[in-house]
Amino acid sequence: MSEHDSYYDRLVDEDALASYLETHLGDADDYAVERHQEGHSNETLFVTWGDRKLVVRRPPPGETADTAHDVLREYRVLTAVADTDVPVPDPVLACDDHDVIGSDFYVMERLEGAVLREGEPDRFADPESRRRIGEELADTLATIHDLDIEAIGLEAFGRPEGYTQRQVDRWGKQLSWAFEVTETERAVPDLHEVGDWLRANVPETHPKALVHGDYKLDNVMFAAETDPADETARLPELVGVFDWEMATLGDPRADLGWMLSYWRDPKDPDPAVPELTTQFMARDGYPTRRELVARWEERTGFAFEHERFYRALAVYKLAALGEMFFRRYLEGNSDDPMYPKMEARVPALAARAMRIIDGDEPL
Repeated sequence: MSEHDSYYDRLVDEDALASYLETHLGDADDYAVERHQEGHSNETLFVTWGDRKLVVRRPPPGETADTAHDVLREYRVLTAVADTDVPVPDPVLACDDHDVIGSDFYVMERLEGAVLREGEPDRFADPESRRRIGEELADTLATIHDLDIEAIGLEAFGRPEGYTQRQVDRWGKQLSWAFEVTETERAVPDLHEVGDWLRANVPETHPKALVHGDYKLDNVMFAAETDPADETARLPELVGVFDWEMATLGDPRADLGWMLSYWRDPKDPDPAVPELTTQFMARDGYPTRRELVARWEERTGFAFEHERFYRALAVYKLAALGEMFFRRYLEGNSDDPMYPKMEARVPALAARAMRIIDGDEPL
């Protein structure tokens, strides 16, 4: 048995999953399971059950249900927003019986469409479609932030008070953990300076809303093409928001800052992590970051105050993730070819955060 087969067997017992689905969804003549290979915090399995196309989400094998891997929490928020104007896949089932596939998991309907990760589809390669992509992205984030939390039953879903301070503290601790090993290889003094600046500039108050936690262009889906001759149908329509495992009640401006950290403007310097940076949104027609902010502000009624803080915080978090990857590489706990590159990429991210703080990388 190959290593891949061994890992797959740890992900899912196909016979046990089939028995579970048969019990809850009825018989099916056609059954197939395929692992979705795109890298996310939780594992994603595509399941065919009769004429239904489903998705199973579960933690990686061996992971506990911390915030990043609590799939039942993700199912809860999906269920809460399913009947709102926020586009999400329809949730189907949730299971906490580890005898089925060895962990908590949930099942949702599979959406069909385009995720803009490596590039833009040819059908979107015109200024009007590009502008619509940015507008749909900003509008949908505003829709999330405008939800009535009590009306959808999420009033106890998190602690919005102090959310932003906890973010700074949490990622500072993650960096300290990484530095225990990585600073023997090379120091990143800029990151210490960024952390000090963030701690000194945490906004005293902030709006409170449901936050997604990882909202960015490649975590949403645009509708599949229907009729190429229909100009209206050709325009991008955002039909799904994915990866809600970090959702909670908190500061919506942190969501916006995170989304903006992945959005490229034509005037931007070279990316700090070119291997992981999508750059097509710098092409003619895509909205600028300022235009995305203005649209979000108009639709939420919130002002994007302290914008340097929120954008610097987002890059600080990215740097902390990279430094944690670098520690795992140094300790021999990963063979991911990206991890050793963090030796140079994290200092580049730290320099980017300093440029934002100093006003040298403007909104």
